[in-house]
Amino acid sequence: MQTDISSYTKQSLIRKGAGFDVCNAYSVWVVPLLGSIPRRNCGQQANVIILPSHLANDFEAFCRCNPAPLPLLHRSQSGETSCLPLAKHTDIRIAWPDMVCFYLGCSFGFEGRLKTAGVPVRNVEQGRNVSMYRTAVPCIPAGVFSCPLVATMRPVPAAMLDAAVKVTNLNPLAHGAPVHIGEPALLGIQDLSRPDYGERVEMQPGDVTVFWACGVTAIEAILSSKPSLAFSHSPGCMFLTDSPDSSPVTKPNPELTPLCFLVSHNPLFYSLASQRAVARIRQLEIIIGEDPGQRGIRALSVQDELLCSCLALSHSSSVAITTGFPTHYMHSPPDETDGPPGAIAMATMLLALGKQVTMVTDRRAVEMNQAIIDEAVKTGVLKTAIPLVTFEDHGPDSALHFLCHHGDPNRPRLRSGRAEDGNYYNMRGVNIKHLVDPIDNLFIAAKNIPGITTTGIGDGGNELGMGKVKEKVKSLMPNGSLIACDIPADQWVSNWGGYAVACALYLLHTCPSHQRYLRKGLGVEHIPPQEQLQDWTANLPSVDKEESFLSTLVRFGIRSGKTGNLAMEVDGLTFHPTHSDIITRLLEVTLSSTSQNP
Repeated sequence: MQTDISSYTKQSLIRKGAGFDVCNAYSVWVVPLLGSIPRRNCGQQANVIILPSHLANDFEAFCRCNPAPLPLLHRSQSGETSCLPLAKHTDIRIAWPDMVCFYLGCSFGFEGRLKTAGVPVRNVEQGRNVSMYRTAVPCIPAGVFSCPLVATMRPVPAAMLDAAVKVTNLNPLAHGAPVHIGEPALLGIQDLSRPDYGERVEMQPGDVTVFWACGVTAIEAILSSKPSLAFSHSPGCMFLTDSPDSSPVTKPNPELTPLCFLVSHNPLFYSLASQRAVARIRQLEIIIGEDPGQRGIRALSVQDELLCSCLALSHSSSVAITTGFPTHYMHSPPDETDGPPGAIAMATMLLALGKQVTMVTDRRAVEMNQAIIDEAVKTGVLKTAIPLVTFEDHGPDSALHFLCHHGDPNRPRLRSGRAEDGNYYNMRGVNIKHLVDPIDNLFIAAKNIPGITTTGIGDGGNELGMGKVKEKVKSLMPNGSLIACDIPADQWVSNWGGYAVACALYLLHTCPSHQRYLRKGLGVEHIPPQEQLQDWTANLPSVDKEESFLSTLVRFGIRSGKTGNLAMEVDGLTFHPTHSDIITRLLEVTLSSTSQNP
């Protein structure tokens, strides 16, 4: 209901010609602090929240716990009507003696900078208030305050995402870098045409939805806690400060600038990682692209496949790993040593990150692989056992039911691949179809299930997932036209990829830009202390752990893929010095960044 406040109240709020209107909404008084005054290019602007004194400490703690939506610029003293740190001649006279005023950063502060960088600001172009949405992401509660995150959405051309991320990252007091880029439903937003606050902004061809944390989160917090009395600004009508902008006082470190990468087309989803982390992961990719066995795999490499694969894994909640290839069909067991060590290395790191990890294997190898997993736990290579399951093809919907709860593609739960002729070949071109289950059907089904991404790791061209580089395999690899896997993965990672994935996941775990994006800017931001990082290194592969695990495989009668030797080698390359050297170099690149964290 509308309530007419006296002219005294209106006059007491006026500063620099800004007009005000005040209305009563339940117990919250909504104050449009700008009215019709233009708000663009005004420098730093602020959301305003005024609360009773007894709630002030709880609300400040709520702001500290959720720094992206609620960057705290200033907290007044009880009854203080001025705001000298932000603006002279300010008079928030509505704050009577037992009220405290909070000034919070606003995303309008970076719109001018976006325009300067050449990034179109669609809401400004269309003369509309920015769209604001209540998400399904819960903020970190503090005291009596808890509520979902509110986010603003600005459409950005796909080619300009990096520019938008870099510019806004420089404005941490105006909410900083985006907290989500891509499919709105991943935030729980079902209808972009119906914003909860602000106005609908029209997308243009080639635009991507980009979401920033929003200070209107504070209004949601007040509505949820239902105080007896509170005041707020009206969404989109801001408090003007005298500060020219909200740039950081110190010069930013270019190595920590976040970069944007496409992770998934279905659903559309991008992720962020710092320049430093990206550079280290690219170094890892170069190392695993080496070809000491002269198999020709260097020509198959595709830059940033390792990075995009690990970004997808970092955002995942559950991961299924399949490994094992029965290349030695004349022996029992027929499996080779290439594959299981990397699979266990990945599983170790993923478990440490809190992911649900499952191993998928052929029915013929269940007993052996269970014994190997048990031995890995016993020797300390694995910290805990991982579930081992098989996949059986009982019909066209088998893969869908395996990958999704009750076969519902909207509820996803979470080795050699099939060649064009439907058979499975080892590198010598021998058909071993009778020894493998059709696990690659899971990769095929996953292509049509939103929210599931796949990664293939290989070095010969016949491995599951390498259909992504099938034409290169056919033209460049021995027997390529026969053995080439026909099943593509979303990403393909080269030889020693399991070790590199574990190392890259560690780098993302210690990357502040990526961790902030994972948390949607919620939670107290901090760099893990040195001793905590040292504890985390125990989850990385090491020469000792990998040598121990390879010796376990040999004891189980598993042979080198290329030679068939029952020895400490993989694909004809001895563990020392070849594999041990690769592992050592991967660790050197990974851990060289630890001491440089700011």
